[in-house]
Amino acid sequence: MPEQVTDLRGDCERCFGLCCVALPFTASADFALDKPAGKPCPNLRGDHRCGIHARLRAEGFSGCTVYDCFGAGQRVSQVTFGGRDWRTGTPEQARLMTDVFPVVRQLHELLWYLTEALTLPAARPVHADLRRLRERTEALAQGTPEELTALDVPAHRQEANVLLLRTSELARAGTGTKGRKRNRRGADLMGARLKGADLRGATLRGAYLIAADLTGADLRDADLIGADLRDADLTDADLTGAFFLTQPQLNAARGSAGTRLPGSVTHPVHWAARP
Repeated sequence: MPEQVTDLRGDCERCFGLCCVALPFTASADFALDKPAGKPCPNLRGDHRCGIHARLRAEGFSGCTVYDCFGAGQRVSQVTFGGRDWRTGTPEQARLMTDVFPVVRQLHELLWYLTEALTLPAARPVHADLRRLRERTEALAQGTPEELTALDVPAHRQEANVLLLRTSELARAGTGTKGRKRNRRGADLMGARLKGADLRGATLRGAYLIAADLTGADLRDADLIGADLRDADLTDADLTGAFFLTQPQLNAARGSAGTRLPGSVTHPVHWAARP
């Protein structure tokens, strides 16, 4: 990814632990307990750091290890609220900060996709439109807390989705298998046996690949935006050139040192820890 995406990666050192406060979670395989939105996680320390960070998976909080705010945390903490800590402000200010954070997180995720789209040579016919939309999205993310909470995020995401779909069509043209095999958009592939499958140039937008066996699969040049890769096995799979793949998606999957990835993401640390 190009240099300008630096601030689209979470930087906990510059955040006030907003994901540990603003977001709700339910007791499950991903979280050891229930927590409503706006209530600090009991593991959050006074310095805004996680008290069990090194033991999150062992303590039943694997969901925390796959999350990334795309840099929304530091923007809301340091820019939108000018470095004001939710702990020291009024209850109203704290609520406003936790309301703003999920909005900015969605805008930053869009900025990630739009920025990546601009790196795809095949999408050059829509680069001007992508650039304009990225600039407008950045301007929205710079809004005041009141402007952000009033923003119609679904409408903006829909506008972006039209452009990202066109980007995908251009990027995948002339690659991979033909016809129905290439279109797996929104497909229910939970637990699917896709070992060694030829999915080059396929669209897997929003596909449910939970616990799918993708060992050794060819996912080169595939569109993976919104694909659910929780517990999917990507051991030795080839994702070279795959686009709209995010670090949270990979963090939720399983893989190996032999899994080939695009340069925009990295091998999750816990992959190396597999037996």
